[in-house]
Amino acid sequence: MEDTTLIQTTISFVKEKLKDAEGGHDWFHIERVYKNSLLIAKDEKCDLLIVQLGALLHDIADSKFHGGDENVGPETARTFLEGQGVDESTMVQVISIIENISFKGGNFEKKFDSIELQIVQDADRLDAIGAIGVARTFNYGGFKNRPIYNPDIQPVLNMSKDAYKNNTAPTLNHFYEKLLLLKDKMNTSTGKKLAQQRHEFMESFLSQFYAEWNGEK
Repeated sequence: MEDTTLIQTTISFVKEKLKDAEGGHDWFHIERVYKNSLLIAKDEKCDLLIVQLGALLHDIADSKFHGGDENVGPETARTFLEGQGVDESTMVQVISIIENISFKGGNFEKKFDSIELQIVQDADRLDAIGAIGVARTFNYGGFKNRPIYNPDIQPVLNMSKDAYKNNTAPTLNHFYEKLLLLKDKMNTSTGKKLAQQRHEFMESFLSQFYAEWNGEK
């Protein structure tokens, strides 16, 4: 199958699979990550097909929507790619991206690394910060019926993978437990540059949030 046909088939598959997904992890999230990946890939020497497939399939079955099962995503991707006649080497690299892309509390040690993973990971992290990151964070908090903020519940830094997965803290804590840490975890020069501006937006948002919360302005 030609690469362009494969990409179009993958897009159709992902759109259908995620048609009822939570708003922060739906097709539009995938599309933004895909576009960010292409943007970053322009400045990197990489296998563009693996970047494209990795971006499109990275959240095909996010474990947090499947009872914490981290095997669903890779298995779903493999079944789909096998059905498209994708070669084993490409499949292994795409699945490795899916398995290693997540933040998981920041203490997760990647068992695999490649420039393609770094590109898709940066693209995914860019969608977790900035204006869209703020919107996605509160959308997911509402989806989980979490309080917006509780000054009596402090953020917990350096959580284990399991503690991070089971965390039920107020939504605002997520900025300190993950989002504000992402700028310094970017892999590529383009990712780092784009993350800086989005990071500054979040800092400005939090400053305004606290001022309004405390009746200061």
